[in-house]
Amino acid sequence: MTTSPNPKDPAPRAGNDPLSPAVLGPLTLRNRIIKCATFEAMTPDALVTDELIEFHREVAAGGAAMSTVAYCAIAPEGRTDRHQIWMRPEAVPGLQRLTSAIHAEGALAAAQLGHAGPVANAVSNRLPALGPGRIPAPMGMSLTAKVARDDIPGLVRKFATAARLAVDCGFDGLEIHCGHNYLLSAFMSPLLNHRRDEYGGSAVNRARFAREVLEAVRNEVGDEAAVWAKLNMFDGLGKPARGRGGRPWSCTNLDDAIKYAELFESDGFIDAIEPTAGSSLLNPMYLFHGEPPLESFAEAMAGPVKTGMKLGGRLFLKHYPYTDTYLLPLARELRKAVSLPLILLGGVTDHASMRTAMDEGFDFVAMGRALLREPDLPHLIEADPSTRSKCVHCNLCMPTIYSHTRCPIRTGEVPDPLTAAG
Repeated sequence: MTTSPNPKDPAPRAGNDPLSPAVLGPLTLRNRIIKCATFEAMTPDALVTDELIEFHREVAAGGAAMSTVAYCAIAPEGRTDRHQIWMRPEAVPGLQRLTSAIHAEGALAAAQLGHAGPVANAVSNRLPALGPGRIPAPMGMSLTAKVARDDIPGLVRKFATAARLAVDCGFDGLEIHCGHNYLLSAFMSPLLNHRRDEYGGSAVNRARFAREVLEAVRNEVGDEAAVWAKLNMFDGLGKPARGRGGRPWSCTNLDDAIKYAELFESDGFIDAIEPTAGSSLLNPMYLFHGEPPLESFAEAMAGPVKTGMKLGGRLFLKHYPYTDTYLLPLARELRKAVSLPLILLGGVTDHASMRTAMDEGFDFVAMGRALLREPDLPHLIEADPSTRSKCVHCNLCMPTIYSHTRCPIRTGEVPDPLTAAG
């Protein structure tokens, strides 16, 4: 087991070895592996539980350099449902215990801060979902309330307040959610944002809200934490290639994403970008790739959503063949455009895919499903670089976010196809 350097001590970047220490803003990570934000469904009272602490402690003990807690909403209406944590004084004791448990295993702790916007469940939250305009909010079977121009400064302040609370609770890193058509991403999407004020129209205007948030967060925390943006490269409608063919209202595409990344870099308020793709409103499977578990998703739903999933699930949950580093072709274009550190997400499961990321100029890798299957995978790879992940990309973990996020193969709920094949 490698020892962890002091997370606040600066250290030089060490070549392209994914298992070597590396600098992210004011932090030094013990390696290049970050547990990405995957909603844990372990906070029934919107507060930290012992179960959530153990979930992240196990990841930290398994060798990842940083574990990201998801999802930490900046306001009660910004949750996808009312069981999620929202950043308030009542949450502080639990969050402090959580970060202490991660630190005790030699890893760093990150909080994903965001506002779900149109992805929020207004019925569950008992509060209206928000959007750049009146657009569908399918989780609550409703339309969003339009964010008024005068509401934006207050929302920006809430991001800064949540960032301060997170740092005071011991979080080392802050991931600002600008992806998946959550609120900031919805403002950045030309398909969803038809505003005629300074927050709509051009790409610069659509990015204004997110840029103000990033500035406020940096001004609030200074160099007390690393700050990065989770940025959509493609929302999932049409083709992800650059250019929109003249269509006036299409989803976020590479041209938009590159422009946003360049703006974020020129502003100088963040330490890195984690490129992502797909939309929780439009096409969630583009983020995950692999077979969508339609039956399991339908069983996890209730009421009209359950019926809709059974009848039209294949239209919403599309199948994209899984390959290692499947988001690399898109992320590579961002790598060409900006010099900010980038965190490669999507299909990073072994030493070879990590080395591919490093060789292509990415500074860190983010792992999700593979660590649900094997939280100790980083240590296994460190001991034997030929180690292959046991994750079979079946995506049966995805519907568990509505109850208790887990790998059903690891828990024995479904047979392990690798064992059966053997």
